[in-house]
Order: sequence, then structure tokens, then C-alpha cells
Amino acid sequence: MGIISLFTSCFVGKSKKIEPAAGNAPTNSIYDISIKTLDGTSDIKLSEFKGKYLVIVNTASECGYTYQYKDLQEFYAKYKDSNVVVLGCPCNQFGGQEPGTVAEIGSFCQKNYGVTFPLTEKIDVKGDKQHPLYQWLTQKVKNGAGDFEVKWNFNKFIISPDGRLVQYFGSAVKPGDAEFLASVKK
Repeated sequence: MGIISLFTSCFVGKSKKIEPAAGNAPTNSIYDISIKTLDGTSDIKLSEFKGKYLVIVNTASECGYTYQYKDLQEFYAKYKDSNVVVLGCPCNQFGGQEPGTVAEIGSFCQKNYGVTFPLTEKIDVKGDKQHPLYQWLTQKVKNGAGDFEVKWNFNKFIISPDGRLVQYFGSAVKPGDAEFLASVKK
């Protein structure tokens, strides 16, 4: 296996459509979860997004995939008035690629990509300090759909309007890709 193939399989992944087996209902609702805004001044209650597709992405400002902020913003701008919300979750767990302060992250996203979709506090998406949102996204016992490992920045999880985890995309899948767009039925 070449180095590029190894990188792709280890870090960026492709996608996984999730078909929950009968009887595997989530033990928790994603709508019971709250997460702080980037500046930490208020909570984002995921229950506010009932009835909408929710695209949750772990982000980083110094990653080879950082350009996807532009793609995510374009996607959000196009569909925000319909039934789609993008939620960016800054994370510094992959190569130290999100080292900035809250102010630096917010400024970077606004100045370079015009980001208007909600950004959360900087969180851990794996490990002992994994945020409850990512516990729900990655643990079958909580989400009822499957176990997943966030392997790099810009992994994307799609939540249906009724609160089910329905699709997982690795870093290499862009928000404008046909497969991604098909998973979020507008």
C-alpha cells in the first residue's frame, strides 16, 4: 500500500450511509445535547434544529482541508433558509491544527471564508475528554446507528430532521460532492 493510499484509508475515509438495524433505537436523543458557542457566552441547544438536517463537522484552521470552510459556507448560504444547518466544531486533536484562541478562530473563519454558520467552543471529538455531542455521534449505544471513529479534521455527520444519524463522511468528501448533497434531501 502506497503512502497516499495509507493516508487516505487512515485519515480521510470516504463515507458510510447508515441503515440502523431494527431494534437499535438510540438510548439518547441528540436533541438533549447542548454545546457552548465559540465565544462561550451561550449554549447552542440542538433541540433548536428539530425538523432540519444538521451537518456536524469537526474543523481546524491549519489543515489541508481548511478550504472546506468555503465549501461549507457556500452550502450553508444556499440551504440555510430551507431545512439545513451546518455546525462547525473546532478541534485541536489532529496534528495540532487548531491551536488558536476563540478570538483567533472566529476572526480567521470570518476574514478568510465569511463563515456565518454556527461555530461551537473548541472541543475534543475523541478520547477521555470527548464532548457529549461526539459521544453521541460515535457510539452506537447512544445513537442507535453505529460506532464511528473521527480520524481527521473535517469529518461530517448528517442528522436527519427527526434526529437520526443517517450519514458519515470522511474528510475527503466535500460539501459540494454529489454523494454529500444526495444525503441531505432539501
